[in-house]
Amino acid sequence: MARILIVDDSRTSRKILRGLLEESGHEVIAEAENGEEGVKKYIECKPDVTTLDITMPVMDGLEALTKIREYDGNAKVIMVTAAGQQNKMVEAIKNGASEFVTKPFEKDNILKIIEKM
Repeated sequence: MARILIVDDSRTSRKILRGLLEESGHEVIAEAENGEEGVKKYIECKPDVTTLDITMPVMDGLEALTKIREYDGNAKVIMVTAAGQQNKMVEAIKNGASEFVTKPFEKDNILKIIEKM
């Protein structure tokens, strides 16, 4: 099972995602509430997979993705987005995101993506 870092400014989203992942046997090794904190946690924890919200304060997910990929070119990052952010999803894929999911979370979709990674 995967060791996962969750980066999202929404406490509720982090809690929901943690619950889905842990009940499926994955280990959430850390959480962060903005991109800057997420990059630091990535470097500290070296997760197998990172979920990264696009819209966050301090540093958004696109900038955090770029910094994580500069640090680790093999990083497996799943971008999390709200509906209607297609242009940001395209930019995230160009910047090295492995996959993306939309809120609200669909358990089967998230688990399939993690299994594939």
